[in-house]
Amino acid sequence: CSPFLYAVNGLQARTFGVWTLLSSVIRCLCAIDIRNRTLYHITLFTFFLALAHFLSEIFIYHTAALTIGVMAPLMVASFSIMGMLIGLQYLEVEALSQNKKKN
Repeated sequence: CSPFLYAVNGLQARTFGVWTLLSSVIRCLCAIDIRNRTLYHITLFTFFLALAHFLSEIFIYHTAALTIGVMAPLMVASFSIMGMLIGLQYLEVEALSQNKKKN
């Protein structure tokens, strides 16, 4: 019998569900107000947290295997981080041009 067979209880499952819901609300709000730099950084941080969480479950705690169910969130988080870092450069350039127009 696997030692992780009963490792997740209802409370942990609901906590993970609420965390996922909170992340999705933050990400939707960022999509609505993409120029809000604080919200953009918070959203980017949610993807870093997700990536760190899944990588730690695979390589540190060994509670997850590299299956398609685990690789999908890893790929989403990784591609989202890359896309948001590229987008952050455009937001910085836009902010600089807005400041120049004001002056």
